Formats: sequence, C-alpha cells, structure tokens
Amino acid sequence: MRNLTKLSLSALMMSQVAFGSFAQATHMPAPIEAAVQTSYKTMKIEGLDIFYREAGSPKNPTLLLLHGFPTSSHMFRNLIPQLSEKYHVIAPDYPGYGNSSMPSVDKFDYTFDHMASIVETLLKKKSISKYSVYVMDYGAPIGFRIASANPEQIESLIIQNGNAYEEGLDNNFWQPIKAYWKDRKAVNKGLDNPWWKNVKAAYKQPNMTNDDALRFLLTKGATTWQYTNGVRDVSKISLDAINEDQRLLDREGNQEIQLQMFYDYGSNPALYPKWQAYFREHQPATLIVWGDKDEIFPSAGAFPYKKDLKNLEFHLLDTGHFALEEDGNQIAQYIETFLDKNVSR
Repeated sequence: MRNLTKLSLSALMMSQVAFGSFAQATHMPAPIEAAVQTSYKTMKIEGLDIFYREAGSPKNPTLLLLHGFPTSSHMFRNLIPQLSEKYHVIAPDYPGYGNSSMPSVDKFDYTFDHMASIVETLLKKKSISKYSVYVMDYGAPIGFRIASANPEQIESLIIQNGNAYEEGLDNNFWQPIKAYWKDRKAVNKGLDNPWWKNVKAAYKQPNMTNDDALRFLLTKGATTWQYTNGVRDVSKISLDAINEDQRLLDREGNQEIQLQMFYDYGSNPALYPKWQAYFREHQPATLIVWGDKDEIFPSAGAFPYKKDLKNLEFHLLDTGHFALEEDGNQIAQYIETFLDKNVSR
C-alpha cells in the first residue's frame, strides 16, 4: 500500500511537471485588443429618423463625414474603423438616403439648404461645436454651406471629388443637368454629346426628355458605372455597395427624390463665390484626395482650390469617383497624417 501511495504521488508530480511544460509551450496569447466598434444610431429631427454611424471617443477631435449620391454613410464603412482609434467619427445619412426616413417629395423639401440644416441640427443636438469635415460629391455643397455659415466651428476640410468651382461642371456629363435646371420639361437639351448619345442609343429614343435622361442615372447600369469607371482593378469594387445603393434607389418614390435633388443642385453654382470667399478669408487647413479618372467631378474641379487655399495638401489618385473603394487605405493614411498635423487635441 505504501509503495502504491509512493507511485501515485510520483505519477501526480510527473503529471504536474508535464502539464506545466505543456502550458508553458502552448501558453494562451494575450487577448487581441478590440478595435473601436462603430455604433448605429438614429436621432429625431423634424419628426424624421436621421440615421448616423458613430465611432471613437467624443473626447477626441471630431471628424464629420458627408456622403455623396447615390450612396449613404455606408460609403465610409471601411474608413470609420481606420480613423476611430484617434478620432471621434460621425457619418449621417441625409433624408431620403441610406437608413434615414424617406418622406415623399410632397411632404419634405428636398434641397441642399434643407440637408445642410438637418446636419447642423444633428451636430447641435450632439453638442459638437468643433470638427473637421470630409466632403464628397453631394457632401461638398452640404458641407460648404455649413462651413461658410459657421467658420469658427471648422478645424479642417477634407475634399474628395466635391465641387466648388465652375470649372468642375464644364464637361459632357453636366450639360443636360444644367438644361434641366432651366427647364424640367426640356427635350434633347445638352444630350448631343458623346456621353449622352450613348445613353440615347441604349434607350432607342432619338428625342429623349431630359427627365428621362436623368432617370438613367438611377439605373443599376449607371450605379455600376459610377463605381467602376476609371478604376484600376474592378475586383476591388464592392458589389455589396453597388447592390445596396441600387436597392435604396429602387424604393417606391425615391426616383422623384433624386430628380428633385438633381434639380436643386442648380442652386449650388450661385453659392460658389461665397464658398470661395470663405476659403480665402478663413484659410481652413485642407486636404484634397481626388479620384483623377472621375468623369462626373473631374480633376479640373480640384485644381482651382489651389487659388484660394494656402494651407493645402493636394493628392490626385489613379482611380474613379468613389475613390475610397479602391484607395481607401491610402486615403486613410493621408487623413490621419493630415489631422495629426492640423487638429489640436
């Protein structure tokens, strides 16, 4: 019995040594530090549910992200986690876009003035009074309205394929849209150029109304073109993003919203001198990251910023309209370096 006990004790000691060696050899790694998670929220503004994405500590400097057409805050889905370790990032969806309420055109005034007012109200309700702003496409006229009205709130600007100069609208794409601003019942106005001739041929309509022509911009083919035209590698473009944008465009009543926004874009050029005066007088630190192959907002619209902004970092990227899709990592690096240099903590 005594020998058996000795054997048992010996076996126990051997097992402890073996387990210790095993544990040492296969020790659990330190837990991976979790990335800052994005929150998905809504706020009541004018009786509407305004959706926004938010990430990062509110104690950090705030970066406001303003999306373009036909997308939503979803376009920033990859950028937000790349910046939210250091910055408080917030990205709203405008009414009629993304996950925000979509009242019909007879129940809501779909204008760029109104969109800017909605975003300003969101910022005020969240007690955000100092921030940088990233503007893209529709985000530019919305963001520049806010910035020029509240220059003391703006810490810096990040401009990606967003226009504030007549040179940026001087191309084939904009010709029928400009005609639409003058006459919503126009026929064949501005459509006699190579870009729109292809659209007319595809629709087999030699006498196409401008309204019908602009409805083409709401089709799956046009959405796909916006994402893929001018890119280096189509495989880098998210089909999920294309499909999600198109799903939202295809909602009943949304086409009328988009046509109204096309029409009201005509209110923006008259404000260009005001925005340019804001640039000259207040000289916000500005980063330009621009998809050089964009046929909607070509780089001809990027260069004029150099006339008015002195503290300007300027990058043309070898990609198209939705530059974040293909060059998001590079843009995130540019933004982080720029903000670290120009925004106080």
